[in-house]
Parts: sequence; C-alpha cells; structure tokens
Amino acid sequence: MNQPPEYPQPPQQQPPYPQAPQYPQSPPPPAYPAAYPQPRQQPRPPAYPAYQPAPPPAPLPAPAPLDDLEYQIAPGTRVHIKAQQRSADATAFGQLALHVPGFLMSLMVVLLVATLLEVLTGLPYWLPTLLWAASGALVFHRPSEDFFARHLLRLQRPLPHELAALTPVWREVTARAGVDGGRYELWIEDSDHLNAYAAAGHIVGVTRYALENLPKSQLAAVLAHELGHHTGGHAWSGLLGWWYSLPGRIAWQVIRAVTVFVIRFTSFFSYLATGFVIIFVGLFTLVTITATYGLPLLLLVMPYLTAAVGRRAELRADEHAAVLGFAPVLAQMLHGVMAQEEQEKHAALVRTGKPFTEPGTLDRLLSTHPDHRTRLHHLQPYLTPTR
Repeated sequence: MNQPPEYPQPPQQQPPYPQAPQYPQSPPPPAYPAAYPQPRQQPRPPAYPAYQPAPPPAPLPAPAPLDDLEYQIAPGTRVHIKAQQRSADATAFGQLALHVPGFLMSLMVVLLVATLLEVLTGLPYWLPTLLWAASGALVFHRPSEDFFARHLLRLQRPLPHELAALTPVWREVTARAGVDGGRYELWIEDSDHLNAYAAAGHIVGVTRYALENLPKSQLAAVLAHELGHHTGGHAWSGLLGWWYSLPGRIAWQVIRAVTVFVIRFTSFFSYLATGFVIIFVGLFTLVTITATYGLPLLLLVMPYLTAAVGRRAELRADEHAAVLGFAPVLAQMLHGVMAQEEQEKHAALVRTGKPFTEPGTLDRLLSTHPDHRTRLHHLQPYLTPTR
C-alpha cells in the first residue's frame, strides 16, 4: 500500500518580532525659580447677603395746621393786664343758686353721718361738718386741681412740641383779653374728637385732635371760648356746686338702690309684704318732703334748670370770644359742624334706610349746650359790620 508523502513540519519556534522603537521622553516642565513671581490667583466672587425685603416706607408726618391767626400782639411787646382778672356774671350766680337745695340736702346728710360718728367714736359732730364746709377751697388749690385734671378729666400735660404750638396762640388770646395767661394750666386730652375744657379755677384743656388739625385761628377761638368760662366764673361755680351737692346725690342713689332691692326681695315671698314696703316708703318720703319744706321735689326739676343755665353759660362764652375778635371764626366753625352733621345724617339714611331721629323735647331740655343755629343767631350782632 502506498504511503502518502511526508510534508515538512513548520518550525517549532517562531522568530521574534522586532521591538517598537524607543522614542525619547519629553523633558519635565521647568520649575519656577523662587525669584520669579508665582502665578496670580483669581479672586473669588464676593458672597452676596441673603435677600431681605425692603422695610415699608415710614408714614409721612401730618401737615402742620395752617397758621392763619392774625396776631395783634407781637411777641416781646408789653401786654396790658387788667386789674380784675375774673368775675362772676349772672350765669355763675345762677349756677350757685340752683345748687342751694342740693347743698342743704348734703348738709343734712353730713350732719347725720357726723352725729353717728359722735355716738360711735365720741368725735364732735361739728368737726366733720366744718371740714366738709371748708373743703370747697380745694377747688382753687393747685395740687387738687392737678389731681382733678389727671384722674377725673383724664387730661395730660402737653409734650414740648404741643406746648410750643399752644403757647403763642394762648398768649395772643390772653393778651387780647388783658388776662395773665401764666395763671392758667394748659392740658391735653388724648382724644380724636373736637373738644375743649374749662374746669376748676385754672384748668384749660383741649383735645389732641383740636391741636393737630384745627387752624390756628380756630384753635384761638376755642381757647377764647374756654377763657370766657373762667373769666365769667362758670368753671369754679359749677365745680363748687357739684362738690357741695355730692353727699346729697350719693345718699339719694343709696336710698333708691336699697328701696328697689327691698321691693324686689319682698316680692319673692309675698305681695302683701311688698305692699307694706311701698306704703312705708311713701310715708317716709311724704314726711321727709314735709320736714324739708319740699326741697327733695326741687331735685326732680334740678337737671332741667341746670341744663338751661349751662346753655346760657355757653352763649356767654361765645360772646366773650366774639368780643375778642373771633366771631367770624366761630361762625365758620359752627357752619362746618352743621355741614358735617348733615353728611352724617345722609350717610346713616343711605346705610340703614331710616331717617335720622331728631332729639325729643326732653332731650333738648337736658342738653347743656345750645343748638348751632341758636349760637349763630347770638353771634350775628358781632358779624354785622358797624357803620
């Protein structure tokens, strides 16, 4: 059998492949010598503060009141001061006369209390009575007036800028009247209403609204009106009468409250007992009226008489301001108040659909201020130019 030919075997070891040529390595970058400046560092961006909303703008200061007052007395000039600074007109005497029944009732109450104290403690009854009678002098006592202004009228001493605004106006008013303005104390009421006060012997107060909003001429007219209450004796006589009638009013309030309580208490048990209480109260009242010659009956009509005298005092104060030259300003203010009241009535009618109810007869009789038309009527002689 024929054998196939033998082929040559491949070599057992492959020749090595040539190595890749060795390229020269690049030299390292030269280091900067110490003498050379180092490369400049880029500055970091500034860190901005966190966003905060801007505060609301401050409110603009209120405009100063218009200074339209015609100053007749220049600052620094000599002022003529009258020898008689104040008096008591018929209205002041009328106020004192109307408080006589209340004074007598108060005197009876004080004597009764003083007698009880004498029985209980041995204190002479005349001593508390005398102290009460002399207490009326506190009306003109300056520390007592300060207490009265702060705690009863709720007035405050004016701040420096308020006093700076009041002083020239008050000086003009008092100089025209020939009155020493330094004898009076100026006070401020923290209120947003137009109002002013003349109280005790030396208190003159205005509201902060009047000081900050009224033109100087109108503020002077208001101060002249209040000065008229002082020079006419209305302020001290009204406060004096109120003080001396206070014990009688307190006793009346206590008796009425006790009577109402006893009647209501007995009505829970028996109507017969309630009837006996009512009869007893009626007999006691009759005996009291007979023994005091009907003085308690005058207390029933006293509010109406006091209000009538108060209205007359307001007209007298208007007359005082008009004589000082403030009649046109007062008339302008009264017309403005009337127009504002008409607007308020119309607004109430639009809002509620009901017309404004005018005060009744009794309400008008109890009002201590006359209506605006009456005040304008009494100002007419001072508004008409003289020939």
